[in-house]
Amino acid sequence: MATVTLKSDAEAEADPRVQAVFSDIRTTRGSDFINNFWRGLAHDPALLERTWTGLKAVMGPGTLDPLTKELIYIAVSIAIGCPYCIHSHTAAARAKGLTSGQHGEFLAVVGMANQTNALVNGMQIPVDAAFKVGEGS
Repeated sequence: MATVTLKSDAEAEADPRVQAVFSDIRTTRGSDFINNFWRGLAHDPALLERTWTGLKAVMGPGTLDPLTKELIYIAVSIAIGCPYCIHSHTAAARAKGLTSGQHGEFLAVVGMANQTNALVNGMQIPVDAAFKVGEGS
């Protein structure tokens, strides 16, 4: 159960700041759907605006393609253990062309990274000088 109120469209329309962000989300995404994350953040219009502005900047056009950005988001969400984020960004990745085969391969990489990270952390292996910026290169 949510710890904050999820704002309905009628409640969002009552606050011009929330209404503006919801409108921008709809325009940016080309969809009328406002997910529960944004509806939860709407209880604090300043937080909603700040988060949407940041997400739009980071997930918008850049040198990484949109699918790669979604895959990174999923990997971090898996590492942190956020089921909501895993589901929402997997759906977004599928909308950006993620195939079942790619998803399986991606999950294999995430699983392997988790395993090898746990091993290196457990053994406290020192970082090779060649891997450090400015050293060994």
